[in-house]
Amino acid sequence: MDTYLNPGPTASEVEAMPGPTVLEFGTPWCGFCRAAQAPIGAALAGRPDVRHLKVEDGSGRPLGRAFRVKLWPTLIFLRDGKEVARLVRPQQADAIRAALAQATAAA
Repeated sequence: MDTYLNPGPTASEVEAMPGPTVLEFGTPWCGFCRAAQAPIGAALAGRPDVRHLKVEDGSGRPLGRAFRVKLWPTLIFLRDGKEVARLVRPQQADAIRAALAQATAAA
């Protein structure tokens, strides 16, 4: 998915999401966000079991503030609506895969 959701889901909608989810906070014009797309794509390739939502972030955006996002991109890895891992400005697919393993591990 190349488009950032604007607005994104609400915090209560995120908490209700079953299974593994990756929230990617950023913007389409952010250079760090664009640079991270290749490793994010590589880590999520062949993982249709993982929901990946790109959420446009910025000042006053409630979901980003709820997750205390400060830098872009920030990846929040969730299992059944609860945060299990976080990466800020990821550069390597292996680091993303390791965090993804926490979200997809049996509870």
